[in-house]
Amino acid sequence: MGEFTTDIEARLSDYITTHIIKRPQYKLSADEALISSGLIDSFHLVDLAVFIEETFGVHIDDTELTPEHFDSVSQLAKIIRQRKS
Repeated sequence: MGEFTTDIEARLSDYITTHIIKRPQYKLSADEALISSGLIDSFHLVDLAVFIEETFGVHIDDTELTPEHFDSVSQLAKIIRQRKS
């Protein structure tokens, strides 16, 4: 399961740095604040939710698009793992 967890986080990080902040060389850490730091704005949250749903096959409710749920790659990976199990 370790590789799977790493793969989820790596895919999320790659999508965020490449498609959302458009800085593919940026080294995003698993616990780095995404929303509260201003790295991701509310418009990009929807894009990220769609990516998660299409890539990992888990549903993200609109009410979850908040810093409490979506503020780091590790939080996102945790949600994905919980919904896939």
